[in-house]
Amino acid sequence: MRNVLIVLGVVILITGALLLYNYQTESRVRYLTISTTTSLYDTGLLDVIGEIFKREYNIELRFIPKGTGAAIQDAKNGVCDAIIVHARNKELEFMEEGYGINRKVFAYNYFVILGPEDDPAGIRGLPPVEALKRIAKEGREGKIIWVTRDDGSGTNTKEIDLWKLAGYNYSEIKNEKWVYRTGSGMGETLKVTDAKGGYTLSDTATYLKYRGEGIVDNLDILVERGSELINIYSIILINPEKYRKNYRDAVFLSKWLTGEEGQRVMGEFGREEFGRPLFNPVVDILEKREDPPFTWILRYGFIEDGNVLTECPRRFRYGNNLTFFEFKIDDLENN
Repeated sequence: MRNVLIVLGVVILITGALLLYNYQTESRVRYLTISTTTSLYDTGLLDVIGEIFKREYNIELRFIPKGTGAAIQDAKNGVCDAIIVHARNKELEFMEEGYGINRKVFAYNYFVILGPEDDPAGIRGLPPVEALKRIAKEGREGKIIWVTRDDGSGTNTKEIDLWKLAGYNYSEIKNEKWVYRTGSGMGETLKVTDAKGGYTLSDTATYLKYRGEGIVDNLDILVERGSELINIYSIILINPEKYRKNYRDAVFLSKWLTGEEGQRVMGEFGREEFGRPLFNPVVDILEKREDPPFTWILRYGFIEDGNVLTECPRRFRYGNNLTFFEFKIDDLENN
């Protein structure tokens, strides 16, 4: 009997020690590394999200701000647990290569074409493609300059697409004398454009932030209308079969960004200071099919998968802890 009691006591002690260990492990700060596009970082949104996660969930978010191309390369090198980016074709390629899974769309805003307030190229209010055609004409005549990031970022990818729509080859036009390449993030590119009195493509959020803080003061929004200017942000998790990363907390971040609290934070950020949010929540629009921008989001942010458009094709879905939006292709074709 005595031996039984001793064994029972040892079991209780071991069980208690294991429970204590698990509790202490859970109570320790956990770390989640995200490579992210610069616009989310430069505006301060990620600082706000980071504070919430540290305070409420004991998770420290470590952000590495880079262009989309560089963020994707980080993920390929095993540096991060998730990426937040905004270039659909590059995102699809990343997933097809086996590195990314469970892509979720969580926010959108718009790209804008900026330039001097006196607008020497005369593009104010033009459709984006017509504006670029005029910029090219005026640039080649030595009247204006265009500033490009040329860094493989999501903004640079959008710029390349817009130049193509305008009938120009970006790889050729970027080498012309009237085009200045920064190779830098959005914030630095805005400062260069402002100092040179040039034109550039920017996301709305970074421009409003820098303009509001007086970092740039000579640039004005000249072109902001057109479905092709929509800018859609996604989070993609790193495939746990490729790298052993913090998949559990990455899933939690993805759910939070697309959940009620994350979407509320998105919709409130910048509203008081700028009169409108810098990033628009997307989930409610997708659920209610509010058009626009519902069909714009489908056209530029979703991926064809059989007879549906989805934020994440089925072949790139991992586990069963996330749900995904799917819409029939007819939903886009009929609008």
